[in-house]
Amino acid sequence: MNTVTNLPSLANRRAICTSCHQLIGGTPLLQLATTGAGSRLLLKLELCNPTGSCKVRMAREMVLAAEREGKLKPGGHIVEPTSGNTGTGLAMVAIERGYHFTAIVDHHASKDKLRAMKALGATLVYAEGSGTGPSTVERRRMAAEIAANTGAYWPDQHHNPNNNLGYRALAQELIDDLGSGIDYIVGAVGTGGTLCGTVSALRQRRCDVTSIGVEPRGSILFGGPAGAYWQTGAGAPGGFEVGPNVQLELIDEQLKVDDIDAFSTARVVARRSGILMGGTTGAAIHAALQRFTTVEAGSTMVVLACDAGEKYLDTVYDDDWLRERHLLSDVVHQRIQRQLDDLAASVGIGTADATTVTEHAS
Repeated sequence: MNTVTNLPSLANRRAICTSCHQLIGGTPLLQLATTGAGSRLLLKLELCNPTGSCKVRMAREMVLAAEREGKLKPGGHIVEPTSGNTGTGLAMVAIERGYHFTAIVDHHASKDKLRAMKALGATLVYAEGSGTGPSTVERRRMAAEIAANTGAYWPDQHHNPNNNLGYRALAQELIDDLGSGIDYIVGAVGTGGTLCGTVSALRQRRCDVTSIGVEPRGSILFGGPAGAYWQTGAGAPGGFEVGPNVQLELIDEQLKVDDIDAFSTARVVARRSGILMGGTTGAAIHAALQRFTTVEAGSTMVVLACDAGEKYLDTVYDDDWLRERHLLSDVVHQRIQRQLDDLAASVGIGTADATTVTEHAS
């Protein structure tokens, strides 16, 4: 019988919280891979936040800032276009602060994200989409119209600086856990807040980190031709006006990952780690794995694992859904498996080499 060790003592467990927002942050780090040269690839499990996403951090910050600035009054109304994660975050904060929340959504979003917002009391208003990609432009138009006609507060996550500022605590958590020795940070880019906000705060704290931004192939955030993609919560479609929260000067390397690689990586990592992650987290991990083999010895690379995969059981983790869209590939699954296997093997080789050197020296 296996004995479970290193369980947290009662003294180390979190104190009893009296409201859900107190559970935001303090997310753990999981080591996904190492190399024989002493480098490590870590996942910052933001999926452990309430609502299963990092976006609850910035949802809270945007609402609190609006209160401070007098833009939100008691019993007020919030409206925001969202693919789901910002929406569930705002829905949670609205419950605690006493607001009504309207989410402008489309059918491209995960059904379980839509169900979660509705379960948290949000009103869902659907924008018409083509069915092959997010209707980001139309959702924004509808949000602006509702805000103008009803007086609702529109946080506008793409243009709200408090989006980025909501990740100051995330940066501090990384420094608390890892010190200043964070060499690379990798994250999917949508509004820009998560990656750019974290990188900005790290550099303000004298952490000289190389940032790697990831968007879906077909997105136009980093330039290039527009195309259809099925990843949700990252990227921007053709015709979308990119907001100032995407600060390209803070993103040292800009990479695109297609849907097959993103979804296959999420699925392979789930089978190896036991943790379900979203498709855009799969894209970030895929980009990190490509880059990880070329980093300097002894480097620490952190991937922002931004949301949980339980919301994608009918998409990313559904063989039939993937097959209908030509997104299921055994070949890609096997390639990613080999990458992780090769990294694990390199640790054994590195250990053997170090032992040989020690024996010769003695």
